[in-house]
Amino acid sequence: MTSLHADEAFLGHYQLNHDPFAARVPGFKFFPAQRKPVLGQLHHLARYSQLLLVVTGPNGSGKTLLRQALVASTNKQSVQSVVVSARGASDAASVLTQVAQSLNVAKADVQDILEQVVQLALTGQEVYLLVDDAEQLDESALQALLALAAGTPEGRPHVFLFGESSLIDGLEQISAEQEHFHVIELQPYSADETREYLSQRLEGAGRGIEVFNSQQIADIHENSEGWPGAINQVARDAMIEAMIASRSAVKRPTMGFKMPKKHVLALSAVVVVAVAAAWVLPGRNADKAGNGAAPAEQAGLPLGQGQPSAAKSNNEGNPAIEFAGSSQPMPLPLVGQSQPVMRGPLAEAAGMGDGDEAGPAGQTALQPPTVTTVAPPAGVAAGPAPTPVPTPAAKPAPAPAPVAAAKPVAPAAKPAPVQVATAKPAVKPAEKPAAAAKPAAGGSWYAGQAPGNYVVQILGTSSETTAQSIVREQGGDYRYFKKNLQGKPLYVVTYGNFANRAAALAAIKALPAKVQAGKPWPRTVASIQQELSATR
Repeated sequence: MTSLHADEAFLGHYQLNHDPFAARVPGFKFFPAQRKPVLGQLHHLARYSQLLLVVTGPNGSGKTLLRQALVASTNKQSVQSVVVSARGASDAASVLTQVAQSLNVAKADVQDILEQVVQLALTGQEVYLLVDDAEQLDESALQALLALAAGTPEGRPHVFLFGESSLIDGLEQISAEQEHFHVIELQPYSADETREYLSQRLEGAGRGIEVFNSQQIADIHENSEGWPGAINQVARDAMIEAMIASRSAVKRPTMGFKMPKKHVLALSAVVVVAVAAAWVLPGRNADKAGNGAAPAEQAGLPLGQGQPSAAKSNNEGNPAIEFAGSSQPMPLPLVGQSQPVMRGPLAEAAGMGDGDEAGPAGQTALQPPTVTTVAPPAGVAAGPAPTPVPTPAAKPAPAPAPVAAAKPVAPAAKPAPVQVATAKPAVKPAEKPAAAAKPAAGGSWYAGQAPGNYVVQILGTSSETTAQSIVREQGGDYRYFKKNLQGKPLYVVTYGNFANRAAALAAIKALPAKVQAGKPWPRTVASIQQELSATR
């Protein structure tokens, strides 16, 4: 991951301009107190010493940064710096070819290169030859570089080798105990230098050392042993771990042990069935003992004999079960009759949808509402009762089976007024058309904005439906565009259009708390236009 293509979640969480701990951050320079004398020592030895200069340290110790500082601190009018990499070019021919090309020498050999160095010395220019990754040089390349460093009486280049300590063994074998080179070993950062290094890295990315607490800084120094490359890796890992922990802490309250709602409903239904079972036995005995029928307002269940029985209005022998929220009791079936089971509460508890049950029982609520039927006129055979239609306050209950003709209840025994269900189907109100998300993914709006303007990135999601939903919900200046991330589509929601970064940061503070919880961050329109161009 580079500073220009850092992980968006990491940058957005900490509101960083770029990855502060990338291997190469343009313009970053850090020289603790111990490194400044090393730089001065290199300049001094280049001027007064005839030896090849070797700078060693482990991988990630800051050798390349020191080499860059050496080049940057030279007088460009009096010094011509030639930088060579031994990575992939470790033999003498490859190294000399790079040097010859930099000095405009036709023939890539030691003699012709030294002649060019002498010519430059006559014009008042010195040559600094700096080799990166020098531990990869083979014996022939080391011999050629030692020959260049020795030079001629008329002139010679100042040769610097930057590599790991294994480089010294190769030079000692060639030198045969003669003094041909001088070694400078880099030292790790102290705890204070590590803190200063972290602070400067973070400030360059738009944040400060407050990102870490004292314990984290101490752990970073200990685990990295003070070497800059290791500090970068350990510090970045610590930030990512803290980011994951903070996001998990936000979600943790909803992730505790909690029985699912459908299980709670199912358990409640079992309790209701158990209570019903307690009423069944005395109810059956009473039904056998008495000959009365349920009042007309009650939904009576069929006896299963094919013949309707006469209903009486003063039946008190049949005990009934009343559910909470129901104003009318429902008598239980007699023993031995095959009756349909009301599965409404269990089906709803188990998450059964509308299409899981053919009859209305599939939609029965846990607490069924009051259902009334109208008895047919005297002398007319009772036909199937119309399917009850739910009132606005309750869901429909199962349609009752045909009931026998019943006499109306005497006014003195009449309960509170009840609503009579009709067979007219309920009309569903027309749904409001959803507002269209603006603008559609494609980036036409972003393409027409000034590249130097800023927007606030709210979030990125792999679901376009989610992005559209957020834009519809928030409205206003919320938009989204589509980009590709690792070969997969990503829909990025943004807010606003601001002339500068300061205005975008101020707008973030005014966003709703729900939006701010996602750690929105400002970004340029130019970066979005570049991503849209790459997506096409």
